[in-house]
Amino acid sequence: MACTCCLKQPLFPQSPEISIVDNVLYFKAQGHGAKGDNIYEFQLAFLEPVKPQLVYKVTQRQLNITVQKKESNWWERLTKQEKRPLFLTPDFDRWLDESDAEMELKAKEEERINKVRIESRVPKDPFRQLKRGYLFMYNLVQFLGFSWIFVNMTVRLFILGKDSFYDTFHTIADMMYFCQTLAFMEILNSLVGIVRSPFVPSLVQVLGRNFVLFIVLGNVEEMQSKAVVFFIFYCWSIIEIFRYPFYMLSCIGIEWKLLTWIRYTIWIPLYPLGTLAEAVSLIQAIPLFNETGKFSFTLPYPLSITIRFSFFLQIYLIMLFLGVFVNLRHLYKQRRQHLGSKKRKIK
Repeated sequence: MACTCCLKQPLFPQSPEISIVDNVLYFKAQGHGAKGDNIYEFQLAFLEPVKPQLVYKVTQRQLNITVQKKESNWWERLTKQEKRPLFLTPDFDRWLDESDAEMELKAKEEERINKVRIESRVPKDPFRQLKRGYLFMYNLVQFLGFSWIFVNMTVRLFILGKDSFYDTFHTIADMMYFCQTLAFMEILNSLVGIVRSPFVPSLVQVLGRNFVLFIVLGNVEEMQSKAVVFFIFYCWSIIEIFRYPFYMLSCIGIEWKLLTWIRYTIWIPLYPLGTLAEAVSLIQAIPLFNETGKFSFTLPYPLSITIRFSFFLQIYLIMLFLGVFVNLRHLYKQRRQHLGSKKRKIK
């Protein structure tokens, strides 16, 4: 607790000399007051012991001197002398009577006890730092991988123009294979609770992308020279070069507001465009799987029915848009959580 002394008369002191010795406050300063330009000084003996350290602030209206009590108890008055000095005035904005002071002390003590109880209930994770280090490195590696893909595709687009569309898979696929294989860790992280991301949206996104990459594009050579591959890879990489650094910085407790806004906004145009490109690739792949018969199979006798893999592609095409609904709903909730609440506070 602290007591604050305020000089009533205009003093405008210059370089005041203030100290506390043997529980007595000594003040001396050159200034302009009731006696004009003069040297003003006084001594103030406190009722109870105080700490020798003090803080003071000079304003145009008054001089505030803050002194800390040695013990947080109630004082009947500020000074040993019963009559208050004329040059002091109470600060009624901070004034407390005895009952108010006791209630304030009691409230602070209860708050401290409740804080200790809450902290004791929360189990301490001995692997917290290890998890944070792992997540930081994972997001860093993914960021570097998708950055390489984005920069490579952008440079090739400027140099080769539309010709770069048709050999995107052959130049980018190896790095995309690596990044998307590593993305399976996101499902595992969500499943075991290393991250708080919902399991279903993570599962839908990772499995959906890998189905298009490994099955639809990776197994049919004719698909690998299609222009749609460029748009699929480009949409994926743009989204990820903002998503992974956001999570990487979150691991070390850093938030960059611009990056946060981009991370929770850029998906609005890019996610539907990426999904549309994936749907186009499925539609283009259906006749190719029919021609090659790849992954088709015949049921045993007596059914003897041949089930073409293109039938599963058609089913997946429908599921693709259902999965988009799940992910868009999840992303919209995230955007409201990180950006919408701030807007409501401003209003």
